[in-house]
Amino acid sequence: MFGWNNRTNGINRRALEMTGAYDGGLATQTHGLMAGTVVASNLGWRPIEALAIGDKVLTFDNGMQEITEIRRMTFWTDAPHTDAALWPVTIPVGALGNRQEMTLLADQGVLVESDAASDVFGDPFAVIPAHSLDGVRGITRAAPAQQIELIAVYFEKEQVIYADGGALVHCPAPVIALDTLIDGTPACYDVLGPRDAAWLAECMVMEDRMLATGGAGGGRMAAH
Repeated sequence: MFGWNNRTNGINRRALEMTGAYDGGLATQTHGLMAGTVVASNLGWRPIEALAIGDKVLTFDNGMQEITEIRRMTFWTDAPHTDAALWPVTIPVGALGNRQEMTLLADQGVLVESDAASDVFGDPFAVIPAHSLDGVRGITRAAPAQQIELIAVYFEKEQVIYADGGALVHCPAPVIALDTLIDGTPACYDVLGPRDAAWLAECMVMEDRMLATGGAGGGRMAAH
């Protein structure tokens, strides 16, 4: 829909997906939604923990898609004494189009829209890890108050789904990235690496400032 795989600069900006908590993969789970988070499904807005394999979820590009796998796990069992690198990301109401406050894993991919992404990457949308947005629109990181159940849903192919009203959350395919690299399967979404994601987050701050001031600071934005 937005030409995800039609890059002209030849640069692969996909970050390595660490999704091997249950299948002998590379690292612990880095994506999924907290119990209580609602997602748009064929049953209406439903808590993610209430969904089952075979239910359908509304996706950003491909309409309703059937859930093919669900993984559940417990996170932050040592809360509130969790290592700072694992601290979750708190998304205030409205920061990403969400209608209620959200808590995301630090590496959970979210789809954001930016003029800078369009100018540089050729698409107005890009997937970046939630922790890259620390400081953007009131988004913060803090030690978790308690342990929580995490639910990761999977589809036949990677998708972006709607959560908590309007936030767009990336759901990678149910295979580890190493397999994808070996068999040459093309990626559906451009997942930015840490450097590009941090740059895009800075641009979002500048764009928000320009909107708030009626365009003042445009010269600084261009220079940036």
